[in-house]
Amino acid sequence: MFYKDERLALFIDGSNLYAAGKALGFDIDYKLLRQEFMRRGKLLRAFYYTALLENDEYSPIRPLVDWLHYNGYSMVTKAAKEYTDSMGRRKVKGNMDIELAVDAMELAPRLDHAVLFSGDGDFRPLVESLQRQGVRVSVVSTIRSQPPMIADELRRQADNFIELDELRDVIGRPPREPRFEPNAERVEAD
Repeated sequence: MFYKDERLALFIDGSNLYAAGKALGFDIDYKLLRQEFMRRGKLLRAFYYTALLENDEYSPIRPLVDWLHYNGYSMVTKAAKEYTDSMGRRKVKGNMDIELAVDAMELAPRLDHAVLFSGDGDFRPLVESLQRQGVRVSVVSTIRSQPPMIADELRRQADNFIELDELRDVIGRPPREPRFEPNAERVEAD
């Protein structure tokens, strides 16, 4: 599945990975995650994508974003859009799909293997394009949650599907008491 000499990059859809871990009942230890993939190959980059509420004085995801930035992750953030739905509920929307796709396409000529942490079916054409460029693609998500967090078409397109629940012992930790909870303001994708 992985070769020691292959050049790897991680593309982490932050809100999607957070939701998958939460559905499985564990938090991701990002230090262990990065170490695990450094062990599996030559890790060139570990990208983490998330939208932030810029108008809030304190964003619950800010401490995680800062920690990741200082600990070897390439952070890609943008301001989330806040709106009120037809029921009068406050909603937040922030889609990072384009940023992730552009970074993956730009890095493709220097990669042997891309690891996508997302179950979003919108990424199927990206996976297909990376494969046409000779990049192997592994997708990390879960089918063990109810409902499954991975789109069937994405799972079929990937060279490799890695069940997030099977990484629990390697990159997981018990959920914390909500001192800060990544994406507590749950950002919705388009």
